[in-house]
Order: sequence, then C-alpha cells, then structure tokens
Amino acid sequence: MKKSLLIALGLLCTGLGALGVVVPGLPTTPFLLLASWCFYRSSQRLQDWLLKSWLGTYIRSYHRRGGMTIAQKASACGIMTAMVLLSVFVFIPQGSVARVIVPIAGATGVLVVIFAVPDAKKED
Repeated sequence: MKKSLLIALGLLCTGLGALGVVVPGLPTTPFLLLASWCFYRSSQRLQDWLLKSWLGTYIRSYHRRGGMTIAQKASACGIMTAMVLLSVFVFIPQGSVARVIVPIAGATGVLVVIFAVPDAKKED
C-alpha cells in the first residue's frame, strides 16, 4: 500500500514538474526532487527512468551544485513576477477571484525561491 502511494505521488510530482517547465510560476525542480525521493523509496525502475529522462537534468544540476545560483534565483523570480503581472493585468478578467489568488501564489513562489531553495555552492 505504501509503495503504491509513493509511486502515485511520484508520478503526480513528475507531471507537475514537467508542467512547471512550461507554466510560469509553477516550480519544476522541487516537484522533481520530491518525485525522485518517492521513486527512491518505492521503485528503482522509475527512479532510473526519471534520472535518465530529460527531466533528470534538473535533478542532476541541483544535486551537483547543491542548489540554485543567485543568477538562477533572480531569473526565476523575475520570470514569475512578469508572468503574474501579465496574467493579472492582461488575461484574468476584472472581478475574478483569480486576480487575488494568482498574485498570492506568485508571491509565495518568489518567497520560496528566495528563502527556501538553497544557494548553489561556489565552484572553485
């Protein structure tokens, strides 16, 4: 039962991580790291598949550096902010509850990147 739940959670996180590649504001690496952890605990075959797939690049890069560089963090925060502003002022109709939810979600994402995602180790 536990193994099945971990596999299901890993597949869900893999899907969200893949979606995060193209949806601004949705993080990629945290979901893929969680998926990797779930697969590590439940299925070596899925773990190997994830690490060898194009999504594995995000995980390997994060592990190699131990986090995100300041430039990567700044870029991620800038893109998230720009997409939230574009969404709120261009695509989301006035009076919609999404005009409140999207900025809150965007601000949460920016804060997570700044404070929760570790800084990459400096390469010698």
